[in-house]
Amino acid sequence: RAKSVGLVETHTPPLPTFCSQGRRKMAPTHVLRCCQRVLAWIPVIFIALVVCWSYYAYVVELCLFTITSTGEKIIYLVVFHLSFIMFVWSYWKTIFTSPANPSKEASCFCLPKSEKEQYEKEQRPETQQEILKKVATSLPLYTRTGAGAIRYCDRCQVIKPDRCHHCSACDMCVLKMDHHCPWVNNCVGFSNYKFFILFLTYSLVYCLFIAASVLQYFIKFWTSVSVCTKLCRRKSAENCPQTDLQNTAKFHVLFLFFVAAMFCISILSLFTYHLWLVGKNRSTIEAFRAPVFRNGPDKTGFSLGFRKNISQVFGDQKKYWLLPVFTSQGDGLSFPTRLVTVDLEQPIECFLPNDLSNGAQEESPEQTSPPRESQSRLLCDDYHSGEDHKELEDLNPDQESIKISIESES
Repeated sequence: RAKSVGLVETHTPPLPTFCSQGRRKMAPTHVLRCCQRVLAWIPVIFIALVVCWSYYAYVVELCLFTITSTGEKIIYLVVFHLSFIMFVWSYWKTIFTSPANPSKEASCFCLPKSEKEQYEKEQRPETQQEILKKVATSLPLYTRTGAGAIRYCDRCQVIKPDRCHHCSACDMCVLKMDHHCPWVNNCVGFSNYKFFILFLTYSLVYCLFIAASVLQYFIKFWTSVSVCTKLCRRKSAENCPQTDLQNTAKFHVLFLFFVAAMFCISILSLFTYHLWLVGKNRSTIEAFRAPVFRNGPDKTGFSLGFRKNISQVFGDQKKYWLLPVFTSQGDGLSFPTRLVTVDLEQPIECFLPNDLSNGAQEESPEQTSPPRESQSRLLCDDYHSGEDHKELEDLNPDQESIKISIESES
């Protein structure tokens, strides 16, 4: 009995020791993640504080205490509040719009249970690729990895749609990912890219208006401060007009102009860069690393022309372009591609007009198999409409007839 009791006493203590070690290992990881989430909001809180202070400095210190003309006050306040509301609205939508995830938007990009188990059991990359290719045959995929393989995320366990990338900060795959922005503490992608562009637009308008309207008072106060400083050097401290130097309105107005000008310069460069990306229909990732199609990398693979590139982000209805409401085209899972990067495995046959110089139409598009929406919009839309015949005339003025035929390898 004594030995058995001794065995129980000697073998039972390691169990709580093991549990305590496991808890010690789990606790720092959980605390670290919480700290990272809290610290990630610091840039957003900083921007919010600056915006709140700018509102007080402009409305209270400038418009109410400094400007004497009633008409000027009303005009400044109306324009300021319009730009302020649109800026805050677009900034809010950019921050709190969840990034679109392929596993949530479409379950077809997730491996079926049997293929998933087979994929996890296999150790050879060649066999894993065969499994992915088998599943990807029914998916609208046109891009590949640099080695020509199917793009698969082991972290999210999902086949990546075109223009989809894994964000390490958000720890998820994001549709049409552009970049992860710390100033909004969110990943900018398909679901909120329009909101991000409008955020840059209205923040630039906000800063430009503040800098332009404050400029005359900035010069006035700066001149008065310089004069008072010279008087203080010549006269004694008793005769120096300390009340003017300590005027809070002067401090807020002077500092407001510096802050608005500084943010205006920094935002302008970012704004022009993203406008260029929209015109080219590229993301920031694609600008630095060209997407790879079956026939090789192509930076302009998703470019459809300037007008259609803008419509991809802002939509077809121009009345909604300046409003922070979602109007982007598509579902984020598939995108129309250029003719030079069309998928060779998809059988498509299109006929162009016979006489482009006269605008005559003798042939109508024919297809050997029904194409997907992205293909039909790319290959046939431009050739159907009469208004686009002029563009085709510039491309092929001397050619009487053009026939594009792509046969399936299968």
